[in-house]
Amino acid sequence: MITIENEILKAVINPKGAELISLFHKQNQTEYMWRADPAFWGKSSPVLFPIVGALKDNLYRFKGKDYTLPRHGFARDKHFNVEELSLDDVNFQLHHDESTLEVFPFPFEFTIHYALKSNLLEVKYQIKNVGTDEMWFSVGGHPAFNVPLVGNTEYEDYLLKFNRKEDFYRWPLTDGGLIRTAPYLEFEITDEIHISKELFAKDALVFKHLKSTNVILQSGKISTQLKFNFEGFPFLGIWAAPQADFVCIEPWCGIADSENHNQELTEKEGINRLNPGEVFEKVWSVELN
Repeated sequence: MITIENEILKAVINPKGAELISLFHKQNQTEYMWRADPAFWGKSSPVLFPIVGALKDNLYRFKGKDYTLPRHGFARDKHFNVEELSLDDVNFQLHHDESTLEVFPFPFEFTIHYALKSNLLEVKYQIKNVGTDEMWFSVGGHPAFNVPLVGNTEYEDYLLKFNRKEDFYRWPLTDGGLIRTAPYLEFEITDEIHISKELFAKDALVFKHLKSTNVILQSGKISTQLKFNFEGFPFLGIWAAPQADFVCIEPWCGIADSENHNQELTEKEGINRLNPGEVFEKVWSVELN
């Protein structure tokens, strides 16, 4: 395990999947990350690469050849090397190898940078195309935060407050995790989503192209809260496992296949393209109070 810290925060990252497993506020003595209880969901913050969500039949097609990938791709199960480490930041790196090229035929260099800045954790994804042809991919985060954040509060005491009022059109999922062809209006002209265990009975809330760029997880009963910044990510997922005491706030550059997708990788919704030598970069961050 790799630990970084400053005077306010302490973060622990597992090199397997470069997964954030603890984010602790020293001053208010609060752990913000879900404990990865396998009885509910045995992850705390998996990294989603080279796809986000499910593929139709777990299959995609590129240049006439079929490839298979599990939901959310392979990065979360791969060992990342530690390239640079200081007291308050660290770089993890994953490279293509024979096993990745069998299921994802693109040479790549994937760097994840964790940095603590006062009471904020910044997470940067950098993907470089080190091949000689264009590369197609998706990437996203899946951090799970404890709810309730502190004792003497309950799950239903919390809400998600966005920085813009808007209509939240939810894109429902099939039983196989594919995006259905039409959304429905889940929340009308609001900046607040009150969370409950029932809210996630039909799987994740999936939103596309929100006007909001950040959201605060908070309760009116306490001052402890977190502010999650997802500017630049076109898709956002909100999810919790059934009856589990957490909520995931998931920034995505990519999305699951639609139920009527033709399985061509280059025609996949939200897919990102990189020319040889180009670098793709996105940052999300979480500010703790």
